Amino acid sequence: MAEQHGKALVPQIRFAGFTDPWEQRKLENYIVVSTTKNVDGKFGKEDVLSVSGEYGVVNQITFQGRSFAGASVSNYGVVNTGDVVYTKSPLNSNPYGIIKVNKGIPGIVSTLYAIYHPRDNVYANFIQVYFEQHERMNNYMHPLVNKGAKNDMKVTAENALKGMVTFPSREEQSVISAFFSRLDSLITLHQRKYDKLCVLKKSMLDKMFPKGGSLYPEIRFAGFTDPWEQRKLGDELEFLRNNTLSRAELSESEGTAFDIHYGDVLIKYGSVLNLEKAKVPRIMDSAIADRQTCDRLQDGDVIIADTAEDSAVGKCTELCNSKGKMVFSGLHTMPLRPMGEYASGYLGHYLNSSAFHSQLLPLMQGIKVISISRSAMADTTMTVPSVDEQRQIGAFFDRLDSLITLHQRKLELLRNIKKSMLDKMFV
Repeated sequence: MAEQHGKALVPQIRFAGFTDPWEQRKLENYIVVSTTKNVDGKFGKEDVLSVSGEYGVVNQITFQGRSFAGASVSNYGVVNTGDVVYTKSPLNSNPYGIIKVNKGIPGIVSTLYAIYHPRDNVYANFIQVYFEQHERMNNYMHPLVNKGAKNDMKVTAENALKGMVTFPSREEQSVISAFFSRLDSLITLHQRKYDKLCVLKKSMLDKMFPKGGSLYPEIRFAGFTDPWEQRKLGDELEFLRNNTLSRAELSESEGTAFDIHYGDVLIKYGSVLNLEKAKVPRIMDSAIADRQTCDRLQDGDVIIADTAEDSAVGKCTELCNSKGKMVFSGLHTMPLRPMGEYASGYLGHYLNSSAFHSQLLPLMQGIKVISISRSAMADTTMTVPSVDEQRQIGAFFDRLDSLITLHQRKLELLRNIKKSMLDKMFV
């Protein structure tokens, strides 16, 4: 791609060989309203399409699990492959709806959608790419749309085409569309790998720890045959003191002490919290005196969220790579320290497993805000293998977490690249 700057109607980044300025014209010069209805009954409820911000034009039953069509679909609009669809409904970051292209098989959409056929001077997929940037879509539609009392879009299919767009030649449109298609394929590939690894981890967390009173896990590493031991959590882990600092007393960068907040345990941190990699809030200097009333944490300590608004109570993270750092456990957490030898990573993953968590559910109290007491936690039964088997389990999940993180980072990188290119490759 060749880079160009400072020229009117020329994008910041474009492919080599294209030098002509882009043209500013009304969208109606590129697509035309389709009025074809399903009056002949060619399509049924199983052919109804929906429009997703992430997945584009999709079959409604496949995507949403069932049809939301009315008794008759004869007045539904026919959407052919390559047609452009505008949904007149607010979606997430798009208060004026979204525009997508039907890249799949023909189908029908309700009257809430506007359907357009592309003219010969436009490459249909380019229309979708052009409007994928939220700001560009919102800026285009804002002057054309009036919102109704029910937050619906008061705009006709014809008037939605009256705004100005800036497009290149059809040939350049095709090249740009192909670039984003390849980028989307890469994003989808890593998303699938990430999803599969997450499913694998969930399955292994279920199968690699005994459940239902058994002393043997469903899946086990070769060479280990001895039964696991049942022990009381209060006999194995010592309860430490946490602090009660609020989010307002924490900072992303100020302060020398780190604070493990319950909200981060629930949402951000995994079964093992690596202090060298994770972004952990710090205790602000103005609140530093309050930390003296709680215990400083070390590697191998586990932090359990003891209060939340759902059954995520009991979610746990194990601390690692904390050497040289001042770390404390914050609001609505239970910090615990093993009194005997435990292999790194074992406790974090075991205490997050369904085998252990299922024991906590009957012990939780509250209606809107759920909590579990230290005494109830202390009486809970743990199932523990030998330290050697713990090491194997901890190492397995460590490798799995590394793979999950790798694909997660690749996903974030590709999405950031796409976001940047949606800005720089268009006028």
